[in-house]
Amino acid sequence: MQRRRVLSSLGACLGASTLAGVAGSAWAQAAGGSGAIVLGQSAPFTGPSAQLGLQFNLGAQLYFDQVNASGGVNGRRIELKRLDDGYDPERCVANTRQFIADGVFALFGYVGTPTSLAALPLATEAKLPFFAPFTGAQALREPFNRYAIHVRASYFDETAAIVKQVTSIGVKRVAVFYQNDAYGKAGLEGVERALQALNMEPAAVGTVERNSNEVAPALKDIMAVKPEAIVQIGSYKACATFIRLARQQGYPGNFYNVSFVGTQALLDELGAVAKGVAVSQVMPFPYSPAMPISGEYLAALKDQRGVAPNYSGIEGFVAAKVLVEGLKRARGAGREAFIDAIGGMKDVSIGGFPLDFGPQKHAGSRFVELTLLTEDGRVRR
Repeated sequence: MQRRRVLSSLGACLGASTLAGVAGSAWAQAAGGSGAIVLGQSAPFTGPSAQLGLQFNLGAQLYFDQVNASGGVNGRRIELKRLDDGYDPERCVANTRQFIADGVFALFGYVGTPTSLAALPLATEAKLPFFAPFTGAQALREPFNRYAIHVRASYFDETAAIVKQVTSIGVKRVAVFYQNDAYGKAGLEGVERALQALNMEPAAVGTVERNSNEVAPALKDIMAVKPEAIVQIGSYKACATFIRLARQQGYPGNFYNVSFVGTQALLDELGAVAKGVAVSQVMPFPYSPAMPISGEYLAALKDQRGVAPNYSGIEGFVAAKVLVEGLKRARGAGREAFIDAIGGMKDVSIGGFPLDFGPQKHAGSRFVELTLLTEDGRVRR
């Protein structure tokens, strides 16, 4: 009966013609069989946001490699399959359908709000855990979805911290530069909510299209109001382009970015122009063993030639460690038991990183801190 229920839920999503081909692997994954625990990750591995997907994947793989070298989880290896979506929702949907057809155990580390919003309904219908998406959008968190599990703080948490910092130093004119899609609009809403609580509103807004660096119109609109600070909700290339052009026009104020920008990627793009740029962070500081898990990440990274520590990488590492902890607690009993196990992780520490899940609470963290980029290529807390 349990086997028929598993196959029935997959059939509703995939159709009868596909079902026969995936029955065996799907049953093995759902029931916690003896084969590998296969995860599917759709993310940008090419294009303007490629460093986000590449670094998150590398960080996760570092931890999974350690686990596999020690015998896996309950004797089962973890295999992370990846497909490139170029940060495009339609490609992400196609990748997700492929992972479902392949019978993966869970979808892991999807990168981006528009892509995750497109994939989550498919995961929900197939009853697949949608674990640790690299996005803080509220639309993925509310209403509660049993199959969506978040390891990072939300964009509302990040933008509230940014607005608190900006206004605490007396800034009144705050402009917002945002990506014209679900990600950018989620960040804009967060800024607006935080400002409204102080009886304020953005002095100006400007937009850029996803996967585009055409920022000139937004720059013109924002510079016209002479803002004292600019909050950016975009990808690292577009945000860097905006910052460089604003500095060329003599803009003296500070820029504030949310974590999804990709801190190291933004720093690499800016070079010496990075001075005066802040980024909110939702993960432990990855450049020194400030938390035990940072030390674990740095130790794992030592053998990776040419790969520097970064926030996207440690986010993948943390997500992988949390997933493995859930698998261990589920004791190989399958997807639903895994989700229940995550829900039982109340007030836990993952290498010093605090998490608090619950049966009806799948957003495990509200950790946010602000960092500053320096003109000599460093990130300072």
